[in-house]
Amino acid sequence: MESSILILQLLGKFWYFIPIFIVLGVLKTPWFKGILGEFIINVSAKIFLDKEQYHLIKNVTLPTEDGTTQIDHIIVSKFGVFVVETKNMKGWIFGNPNQKTWTQKIYKHTRKFQNPLHQNYKHTKTIEALLDLNDQQIHSVIVFIGDSTFKTDMPENVTYGGGYLRYIKSKTKPLLSETEVKEITNKIESGRLVRSFKTNREHVAHVRNIVAENEIE
Repeated sequence: MESSILILQLLGKFWYFIPIFIVLGVLKTPWFKGILGEFIINVSAKIFLDKEQYHLIKNVTLPTEDGTTQIDHIIVSKFGVFVVETKNMKGWIFGNPNQKTWTQKIYKHTRKFQNPLHQNYKHTKTIEALLDLNDQQIHSVIVFIGDSTFKTDMPENVTYGGGYLRYIKSKTKPLLSETEVKEITNKIESGRLVRSFKTNREHVAHVRNIVAENEIE
């Protein structure tokens, strides 16, 4: 009883610290770090890529033959269509382009995760079909955000943070006309599903079904 009274007295005196603790707790969650990473990707694209040449479309959910596919960012330019997949991870990252799964190692803990290049392959093929483009006109880009370190050599389109901007700017050969860039941007905007809680929930359910089917196989 006395301990309960003491706790209430302490809460009464230091109640103003509670919101601070809650905020600090939220800041450390993977959810917030993911949101922050997405924000950094969006802002860096808007600041360091010429708006007249590069058109950013974010958080795109597109219908596919077997459900939906969700794409973090699409950047359309005369140098091609860049399909950007972000991974919010920490620790050491091991992998190569041909492996089905890559490895994340944090101290003694080891976890396998899907090769993001394979994951983004479905995205690029969906865009390719939707826009009637060839694979030379579409670039797959993987961006790791968070405190991670590559422990194996990665291809040039797998980068940390702002490294994806260097990769995008390295593509200097025009592949699309200005008219095609406008048409592609309009097609993506008109072809995607409306962004909503329902859309995100349906996509998550679809992904879970795919994972369950793979585990059965």
